[in-house]
Formats: sequence, structure tokens, C-alpha cells
Amino acid sequence: MAEESNKTICGIVMPISSIDGCNENHWGDVLMILNEVVEDAGFDGNLVSNADDVGIIHKRIIQNLYDNPIVICDVSCKNPNVMFELGLRLAFDKPTIIIKDDKTSYTFDTSAIEHIEYPRDLRFTKITDFKSLLAEKLKATYKKSTEDKNYTTFLKHFGEFKVAKIDQKEVSGQEFIIDELKSMRKFMSRLERTGASGKYGRNSRLHNNDIDICLGREGNSGIKEKMGMLLEHPALRSVEVREINTDHYHLTAEIKDDYPKQVVEEEIEHLFGRPVKSHSLRKRRIAAKS
Repeated sequence: MAEESNKTICGIVMPISSIDGCNENHWGDVLMILNEVVEDAGFDGNLVSNADDVGIIHKRIIQNLYDNPIVICDVSCKNPNVMFELGLRLAFDKPTIIIKDDKTSYTFDTSAIEHIEYPRDLRFTKITDFKSLLAEKLKATYKKSTEDKNYTTFLKHFGEFKVAKIDQKEVSGQEFIIDELKSMRKFMSRLERTGASGKYGRNSRLHNNDIDICLGREGNSGIKEKMGMLLEHPALRSVEVREINTDHYHLTAEIKDDYPKQVVEEEIEHLFGRPVKSHSLRKRRIAAKS
């Protein structure tokens, strides 16, 4: 069992799917750079969508945005999810460092906050300078936030505001389990309404837009990072891992109607290195053979 780190967590908010000409590999490289900076500065980096337990991703993101002692937010390409999560973090008025690439323009509402820039092409010499500056800002910002009781990231510069908080209450173990079961029941009910919940047998039919990837015996292990990317992918909904038979798992997802199905399917195939089984993809492959 891995030893639990005692380092302070630094949350990371950033795009993870293709946008504005930047693909998943690009964001993977950016994440690697940020993790190196965070580690060198003495923190533990963690995407706010990540958690050790299985749960509803939106609840996890909001909880991490509230709990993480400091957060780095990459607003490059102005990804809508990222901008929303930045807004939540600023509403909590907790230590936040904003970064962006040199091709992304400033956003009016947050332009008053210092942004640390890096080159979109990730050129080595400039990235080295960026990493050094970001590490210094990370350590200095966290130190000031812990030593200055009047520290503010954003809100208090403009007046007196009541900072948003997440309600917390102490409950017994039994009450906690009951609440979690209720949350899971509500979540499953939503999935059932979209026709995507529960196990499916060999004879059940997929929707035309469904993605189906055979994981074999891999199941939930070894795909945590990829699952996090899929759960935040703007083109997908109802992403889950299902057990078909004993120790035989499939990952399924549905593509939203307003996204190009072929592009998304090929993107998922590239991410997992495995073929996607879908109605539309099978039709194209049959047509190509004939």
C-alpha cells in the first residue's frame, strides 16, 4: 500500500480534451509540466476532478475547489468548464493562481488578477522560465494566505462580500451511509431516465451514439486518469464502467447529438488504444470493406 503523502495539496484546474487546436496530448504535456512545478515547490498536485473514492464527479470537483489549500487554474483556450470552476474558486475567495498560454486573450472579469503566461508551443527555454516563476508564485501565494488573515484572492479588493461556503455538519456513521445511499439512488435514477444505467446483457441494444470499449479484466483499475478525462469530455454523457460477466468489463458512453460522432469515436480510440464498438462506426467499417 502506497504511503500517504503529508504534502499540502495543490489543486489543478485545466482543459483535458481537444479545444482550439490543442489536443489531449498537448494537455497531457501541460499537466506533466504543472505536476513537476507543484512537486518542486513542495506540494502534491491533483486534478480537482480526481478522488480516491468513486462518486459523482460534480460533487467531487466542487468539494475539491472548496477544500484544496491552493489551486492553479489554466484558462488557456477559455474552456467553459474551466472558466466555471475558476468562478467557483474565486467565489470561495481562496488562494488561486491563474495561468494561460500566450495565444489566449484575457477575460474582462478576471483580467485584474495576475496571469502567468507560458508558450502554447511549450518551447523548452520559455517553459523553463515559466516553471521557475510559477514555483515562486505558488510558494509565496500559499505562504501569504496562511500568514495574512486579511488575504484575499479577488472578492475583497472590490468591497465587503460574504464569501461562499459549503455547509458542513457532523453526522453519525449510520446517517452518513444513509445519505450516501440516497445520493447514489438519485444518481442512478438520473441515469435510468437517460437509458444508461444498470448492467446490460449480450442481447441488449445500444443507442446509435453509444461508445462501447471492451476492458476485459481491467475493469476500474489502470484507467483512472483516462476516466477522469472522459467524465469531463464536453461531447460525452453517461460515461460508466459496466460488468458484463464475472471479471469482464466494458466502458460505455453516449455522444451528444451536436458533436461530430466520427471525430469523437476516433479520439476515444486513440486515448484507449482500443477499438470502439458503436453503431455508426460499424456502419462506416462495413461500407469501407464493401
